[in-house]
Amino acid sequence: MTHTYIVTGMTCNGCKASVEKALSSIDHVENVSINLDASEVKITMESHISTEILKQALPSKYTLSEKENKTIFTSVSEEKEEKKSELKQLFPLFLIFGYILGGSLLMNYNPFYLDAFMLDFMGLFYIVFSFFKLLDLKGFPESFKMYDPLAKVLPAYGWVYPFIELSLGIMFLMRIQIPLALIITLIILGVTTIGVTKTLLSKKSIQCACLGTALKLPMTKATFIENSIMIIMAIIMLIKTYN
Repeated sequence: MTHTYIVTGMTCNGCKASVEKALSSIDHVENVSINLDASEVKITMESHISTEILKQALPSKYTLSEKENKTIFTSVSEEKEEKKSELKQLFPLFLIFGYILGGSLLMNYNPFYLDAFMLDFMGLFYIVFSFFKLLDLKGFPESFKMYDPLAKVLPAYGWVYPFIELSLGIMFLMRIQIPLALIITLIILGVTTIGVTKTLLSKKSIQCACLGTALKLPMTKATFIENSIMIIMAIIMLIKTYN
């Protein structure tokens, strides 16, 4: 008998090999086939093995659930539950974004200057996001190259990217070489946004590395929106700088 499961947390071929090895070691498992892009695992077994046993065999970073075969009779309530689940997963991102926005407003509350607000917003954005990436510097490059075009071609880029963000954060907050920081922002976020757009259009289910791997966030439109906001701010500030 063959059953299909969804395993989240797999971001690279190393993860695929780890999951395959863990599941293959279970008694009565004959074959394990993994589709990394779809996060699907097909397990052929001699006799029925409970989902709990399969979960216990996997490292804690992975979550396993049995795939449900949806039909045209899938209820609206199930679709709503999926949306709620996605929003729940994205809650840390919204919360952090809210803190950055609030902090930027407080720093420029009285008097309020839009230019200073945008610079502080970008500075805090980079500082906070680089912090989460540095929490798992070893795991971040693997997740990042799943969708960033430059990181795919140049793996070393994934290792230095958190430090680029940290440096840009300091430059914006300390008002150091702002034009240069704005140009770099347009380049690195422009490249990443291209990769995010391609991933969203292909409807692949992968983990977003915007907050590193410490927080498991799905790749959604929210990632595209946050990058777009930063790009728009950078363009506005560059126009103001050279006008």
